[in-house]
Amino acid sequence: MSDTNKMSGPEDEVDLSEAAQEMADAMEAAANEAEAAEKADEMSMEERFQMLAAENSELKDQVLRAHAEMDNIRKRAERQVADARVYSIEKFAGDLLPVSDNFARALDALPDEERAALSDPGKNLLVGVEAIQKELHAALARHGVTVIFAEPGSTFDANVHQAVSQMPSEHPSGTVAQTFQSGWKIGNRTLRAAMVAVSSGQA
Repeated sequence: MSDTNKMSGPEDEVDLSEAAQEMADAMEAAANEAEAAEKADEMSMEERFQMLAAENSELKDQVLRAHAEMDNIRKRAERQVADARVYSIEKFAGDLLPVSDNFARALDALPDEERAALSDPGKNLLVGVEAIQKELHAALARHGVTVIFAEPGSTFDANVHQAVSQMPSEHPSGTVAQTFQSGWKIGNRTLRAAMVAVSSGQA
């Protein structure tokens, strides 16, 4: 009987068992590697998600900061435009204050009893001077230039009052005793402080 027709012996069975075991081991190893690779991919996807989430949060913060900065720039520009509109005539208004002072001196120089004794032309002249003074003040007020009141007895404020002397008076100490020259402001800025005497209290 030829070799090809011989029955397989125990050695052949052992070889087949070993081959089958090796194949099973290889398949298990491949499955383990595939599972490990899948887990690695899952971890990488989680890490990428966290990274993208962090980048998204940072971009949102940058956008919010940019919006806030733009809003601040817009508000600052609006304030600058408003200030320029109000204070652009500051020097011109300052040059007009002596004119107002001269009107006030001219009117104060005429006592009430002499006013009453004026002739009709004199009274008409006086009325005209008073009207011009009022119109001047109204024109200044239309541009934000207004009088700083410094009535006797009012609290002295170094921001709007300039103390040129101190004197005893019926008013409490530290208040305005007398006003020598009116003060003026433009917007919220002092254009010229009022010249006053400060009360030292009753003598």
